[in-house]
Amino acid sequence: MENIPNCPKCGSEYTYEDRGLYVCPECGYEWSAEASEEAEEGGLVVRDANGNILQDGDTVVVIKDLKVKGSGGGIKVGTKIKNIRLVEGSDGHNIDCKVPGVGAIKLKQEFVKKA
Repeated sequence: MENIPNCPKCGSEYTYEDRGLYVCPECGYEWSAEASEEAEEGGLVVRDANGNILQDGDTVVVIKDLKVKGSGGGIKVGTKIKNIRLVEGSDGHNIDCKVPGVGAIKLKQEFVKKA
């Protein structure tokens, strides 16, 4: 039998492969074999709100209005952020970037999509 990894979201051992993707029947999560290999190698895997894998230097777009502490305005929907850097964040803030009009900030991956 093929060695199929457990689900990274819920840990289920009942995952199966379908058209190049691994699928978890318990929680419905789907991921690629490439992402699974990166996770096994110990590399940082950061995905945007749509599930696309982000890399250093990518350009992303904010998908939700975000309030920023200490800033009067915040970050508006549709703000394009260039040249992101991925960092290991224990609190979920895995994207280090410079936002136009705000400055250097860390963002959570679920509030951006790859441009």
